[in-house]
Amino acid sequence: MSTSSPGSRNLPTLEEVAARAGVSRATASRVLRGATNVSEHARSAVLNAAEDISYAPNRAARALVTGRSDSVAFLVAETEDRLFSDPFFLGMLRGAQTVIAAAGLQLVFTVASTRDEHERFLHYAAGGHVDGVLVLSLHGRDQLPQELESHAVPTVLSGRPFSGGDELFFVDSDNVGGAAMATRYLIERGRRTIATITGPLDMCAGQDRLIGYRKALADAGRPDSAELVETGRFTIASGSSAMTALLRARPDIDAVFAASDLTAIGAMRAIEASGRRVLDDVAVVGFDDIGDAQLAHPALTTIRQPIGDMGRMMATRLLQRMAGEPAVARTVLPVELIQRATA
Repeated sequence: MSTSSPGSRNLPTLEEVAARAGVSRATASRVLRGATNVSEHARSAVLNAAEDISYAPNRAARALVTGRSDSVAFLVAETEDRLFSDPFFLGMLRGAQTVIAAAGLQLVFTVASTRDEHERFLHYAAGGHVDGVLVLSLHGRDQLPQELESHAVPTVLSGRPFSGGDELFFVDSDNVGGAAMATRYLIERGRRTIATITGPLDMCAGQDRLIGYRKALADAGRPDSAELVETGRFTIASGSSAMTALLRARPDIDAVFAASDLTAIGAMRAIEASGRRVLDDVAVVGFDDIGDAQLAHPALTTIRQPIGDMGRMMATRLLQRMAGEPAVARTVLPVELIQRATA
């Protein structure tokens, strides 16, 4: 029986499990690491004993035997400021965590926005500290996923990658279709001069949403004007500054598709600051449907992407790969238009 003194807590040991089950330490160890060369009687006795005293195997010791860490990394390739200001990442994290926890694994959260941070994480992952990696918000032609895969660390991305798309596994939403849906909706509502504030154009999500906007305009026979396009960064501040620039260049703008909800909220602030009214003068549609979209004033019309489902699907695909099971390499989830008060 384990003992404890005031102010301390001794965790149950493998020796205690063995003693309680009436078997040797070696037999208890074989049972708890999943070996098959034990009797059913011994297996049942050891498992019951472990449950009775709430024994949890030492992960570091077990990793030496199994070669697995029982941990999965959730890596966001952004600064901490960007990470904690955008609810998208929390929604993805929650979705992934439900699947990883149900599998009995640990989720290790990390931020890596610089090359040095990427190198440190690669060294950490290649050293066997995690069994797989979920990567979010990759920019440009970053080779981190390819480098992880070259070290036999299974990796699944959020969003289509700039390069390596044929070899890498990813889960995405229908960015092109969603942007086209938003722009068509504005056209159908009678808006004549429709601008867009893009996402970062070193990300496929930013490029794809711009493609969808332009496709809807082309399908409607509308001209594609450079004066109606400003680049944003999926942030409130970039949405505000981009909208200010758009209104300065084209005062006749009567609608804007913003490539994220945070960008749209920034655009709404700039519209109001210019003396115009959201909806009456300039309609606004965002993309994501984060919680702030419904709480905005007025409530934001937006394209809803299934953020939680994307996180769950990423984790599911990764677990399949870690288990050596067949997994779909490219998964694109549908989106929908949520009509509220801004368009």
